Amino acid sequence: MIKIYDKFIRPALFAMDAERVHEIGVESLRLGLSSKAAQKAAATRFETTVFSLERFGLTFKNPLGIAAGFDKNGVVVNQLAALGFGFVEIGTVTFEPQKGNEKPRLFRLPEDKALINRLGFNNDGAAKVVERLKKMDPQCVLGVNIGKNKDVPIEEATENYIKSFDLAIEVADYIAVNISSPNTPNLREMQKAQNLEELLGALQTSNAIAKKPLLVKIAPDLADEEIETIVDMCRQFGIDGIIATNTTIKREDLKTGNAALDKIGAGGLSGKPLRQMSDHVISKIHKYSKGKLPIIGVGGIFTAHDAFEKIAAGACLLQAYTGFIYSGPSFARDVNTGLAAIVRQKGFKNLDEAIGSDSL
Repeated sequence: MIKIYDKFIRPALFAMDAERVHEIGVESLRLGLSSKAAQKAAATRFETTVFSLERFGLTFKNPLGIAAGFDKNGVVVNQLAALGFGFVEIGTVTFEPQKGNEKPRLFRLPEDKALINRLGFNNDGAAKVVERLKKMDPQCVLGVNIGKNKDVPIEEATENYIKSFDLAIEVADYIAVNISSPNTPNLREMQKAQNLEELLGALQTSNAIAKKPLLVKIAPDLADEEIETIVDMCRQFGIDGIIATNTTIKREDLKTGNAALDKIGAGGLSGKPLRQMSDHVISKIHKYSKGKLPIIGVGGIFTAHDAFEKIAAGACLLQAYTGFIYSGPSFARDVNTGLAAIVRQKGFKNLDEAIGSDSL
């Protein structure tokens, strides 16, 4: 049966500006599921109880989270949990508020089931976001994704990250460090060994008392030797996990024509075209860490099959964004239910047994 969202709602939304629709969607979630009663009703409707997972000291109701970028300012955390997401990663948050890049800056590629964004970390700033989250009682695991302010040079980046970290640590269950967005000039330089060593050392020093789980989000465009270096450094500094991956700057094998792509211009590509690139990075992290470094797999998840491929490659948790945009409110329920069925069909007793099964 064709879903109402696919048949009627998505075509109407996709006829409008992409960023404007995103704003409408977030506000609709905020208002439509504003009360605890409404959130409970939605959660019951989309309930998935087949998973309960322990990851880096935290308990997740299910393995599928919403990736950073959807709820930049932490305004619909419990609403997203009510739709069936096991965790919500808000942000990316910077120390100083940012307007982001000039509009238009978010674009759909319907033929490819993809998005291109060059939003540029538009957010309310760490202090305001943290104050908002302090008033909330999160109904799922809450991650806070932090990044560098656009006008901060690389040589001052570590200090800028630490300022956000010191605020976010008050409210976050875990903190994700974004060093891989293509939309902040030179940010990916933070993935280089010398810069990353300085950053991770400083973060763990700040984290010495609270000892919150700390994860690093990396790009899909890294060479294998770069991935190996990052894995080694994360293990050296006791980093709790890697999020793989951010968006890609590549434009390979797309159905969308070159003229349309040229008109859109620069930005990070997410969605279906990212799936195999992300899976490759996940498998390399799993290999280089000998399965010892937890991986959150993100990039191109639209179906339960896509989700299982990431688990089999080595991910122990998952995140989605573009798939949710294209699939609608039932997305988390559908993926979680389907993933549980696949795990059972393949003869695994639980999800943990399936992690990295492609490498066995």
